[in-house]
Amino acid sequence: MKKIAVISDIHGNILALKAVVEDMNRRKIDKVINLGDHISGPLWPKETIEYLMLQDWIQIKGNHDRQLLEQSPYEHGASDKYAYQFLDKKGKEWLQSLPSSIQIDDEIFACHGTPIKDDTYLLETIKAGKLERSTIEEIKDKLGKKSSTIILCGHSHVPRIIQLGANCVLINPGSIGLQAYIEDSNNPHVVENGSPHARYVELEFNGVRWYANMIIVPYNYHIAALKAKKNNRKEWEIALETGFINI
Repeated sequence: MKKIAVISDIHGNILALKAVVEDMNRRKIDKVINLGDHISGPLWPKETIEYLMLQDWIQIKGNHDRQLLEQSPYEHGASDKYAYQFLDKKGKEWLQSLPSSIQIDDEIFACHGTPIKDDTYLLETIKAGKLERSTIEEIKDKLGKKSSTIILCGHSHVPRIIQLGANCVLINPGSIGLQAYIEDSNNPHVVENGSPHARYVELEFNGVRWYANMIIVPYNYHIAALKAKKNNRKEWEIALETGFINI
């Protein structure tokens, strides 16, 4: 039976990533697909990118990875600004080499946001300052002409599985590194998963059909929260400690 781990949105949380890798090893995972946003945040960007560059995984860019490469450092938000100072030439070249999306084994398509935009939520819509599940029509519109047996996306940090018709399943594995955040943009909103555990998805194919397991993994999130506190990111400290923004 083929086993695939789908991970996303590490955001420099090497502690959570290594806990997930330990869990994947226990489950005898055959392949890993990483959906991007690798290092942005006030945690361990250098250690995280060095670790990821050594892995024989399928990895793509997220919107923050693209911003680190394309934006002037003067345009960066606080999370990108912190990560950028640890990004050397080798790291930039590695990020640049990653695709924005990829079709895998004819059945699996992977992107960070949507097939068209890496900074748009595929399965969620912003309403009244929070994320709500998008309607089927909204999802179809964001997919455009893209179809596949399994479509993988990240970006929202919200674990979710949606059946689209008879032959398509959309999966967001959630985030490894950050379980709540505030998005300060033209459409501000809050995301809260409600616990600090790292999240990922295990896909299994038994030769006939696919199975998906949503997995949560405990790790020493207290240390991650202390790291965020040391770097003067109170909102990250609370999010890492609790999975909420406001307690």
